[in-house]
Parts: sequence; C-alpha cells; structure tokens
Amino acid sequence: MGDVRRIVVVVEDKEAARTALQWALHNLLRQGDVIVLLHVFSPPPSRKKKSTAARNLRRHGYHLALSFREICDSFFNTHTEIIVREGEDDGRMIAQVVKEIGASMLLVGLHQHSFLYRWAMSGIDVARYFDCKVMAIKQPSSPEQLTPAKVKGHKTSPSTATSDSLTNFDFSQVEISGLQVPEVPTPPKVPYRLCPSPHAILWRTRPRRRSKDQYGVVS
Repeated sequence: MGDVRRIVVVVEDKEAARTALQWALHNLLRQGDVIVLLHVFSPPPSRKKKSTAARNLRRHGYHLALSFREICDSFFNTHTEIIVREGEDDGRMIAQVVKEIGASMLLVGLHQHSFLYRWAMSGIDVARYFDCKVMAIKQPSSPEQLTPAKVKGHKTSPSTATSDSLTNFDFSQVEISGLQVPEVPTPPKVPYRLCPSPHAILWRTRPRRRSKDQYGVVS
C-alpha cells in the first residue's frame, strides 16, 4: 500500500472543475489511487442564524461533491473520499487539507474565480504553501471566446489575453481540447458453424472384440 497516491480535486460548481476531474480520471488515475473530492465553502457573512446557514452551505457542498463522485463511479474500481471544510480563504484551507492527508497531487479547474488565479494575480508563491505537484486544468475555449476583438490597436481574443497573463504561473497548466474516447469499430460477428460439411465427418467404429475361440488357448 506504499504506492497508493491521494489525488485531491477541488470541487466547485464550475465546468472547469468537472473538466479537471475528468482529465485526472483519464490521464492520472492508477490502480489503488484515491481521488479526494475537496470542497471549501466560505462562512456565512451574517451572524444571525450563522449555524443554520453554515449547515446549509456544508450540505450544499456535500451534495455537489456527490455529483462529482458520480463521475468517478463511471470508471471501474475508483476509490473516492469526500472532504467538506469551512474557511475564510479557500486557498489556504485547501493547502492545509493537502498537507493533512499527505496528498501527492492537487488538481484545480482554472477559471477567473479560482484561488490559483487570485493568488497569481496577487503575486502569492504557490510553492510556498504546497509541497506536492499542483496542476491547473484549463477549460477548452468556447466558439464565442475565439471571436477576435481589438485590444490596444491589435487583434486578440479574451481567451488569448487570459492565457498570456497566466504564462508566469508557478504551477503546471494543462490545456485540453476535449475529452473524447475514440470509438473503435467492432467487426460483425460471424456465426460459428459446428458442422461446415456433413460429408467431412469421419465415422469411427469400435473394433470388434475377438472371441477366445478364434485363438488357440494353451492350458
């Protein structure tokens, strides 16, 4: 069991987070690995009925993690764990959980509201908080994002501008074009003929037992 890896996937109600999970299942998962579905929710802003609001947020995060586990269940023999935590700063809470469980890898769906994006824009060193490999999975660009627009006298696109601003991030960034398993055509089944030709059957009869009278019996 020493080779068992714990891969943490951040659970968010974002398509990029689901894409990160699917990418991990297709490209990283090995037999015996454990996928840890981690969701961090912010504490309720109002002190009035704070416990009730926090309980509802925790329940919502757990149900969201369950929907992520359904994606994992579509893969054979996948082991998953669910962790839901409350934290003022989701990035620092994620780093704390990663260290607590001894995770070997962290996967985050990259979007403008993810903690990795905020940290990079603020100049926070990701390697300072994580001692494991951190991978940011970028959602494939939609056709609307690929429409060119003029920015400061030259043509570019929002997705290109965002990608250019992320090139100096201190973590591995993976950009994928889609998750599609190619369909392998199966040849048509050919019925097996038990008896291709009735004339090819060889009949074999048992040899007749010779009686003792046919031989000279010496007494």
